[in-house]
Amino acid sequence: MLVTFTTDAYADITMFGDVALAMLKMMGHSATVPGAVLAEDVPAALARLTAAIDADKAAPPVEDKNADEPVVSIMKKSPLAPLAGQTNPTLEVRQESIR
Repeated sequence: MLVTFTTDAYADITMFGDVALAMLKMMGHSATVPGAVLAEDVPAALARLTAAIDADKAAPPVEDKNADEPVVSIMKKSPLAPLAGQTNPTLEVRQESIR
């Protein structure tokens, strides 16, 4: 399943369903698709999403059960690696929607 986020303030963003639903839950949404986040709810949803991302970054790393295997950096193998340093378009959409 694919989920497309649309707003008049930004280009559409399409995400894989499991990732989109997880993000919607972080935003405090019911994760019902199709659905909508009302304009007056966007600032609170953005705050919850930002807090969830910050909490995830602050969480201790999960112990790697495959620590004896060689590390392969996705940044060196992925054709999307040049995009890794760019900003997060989903957060940009939410921030543009508030303005």
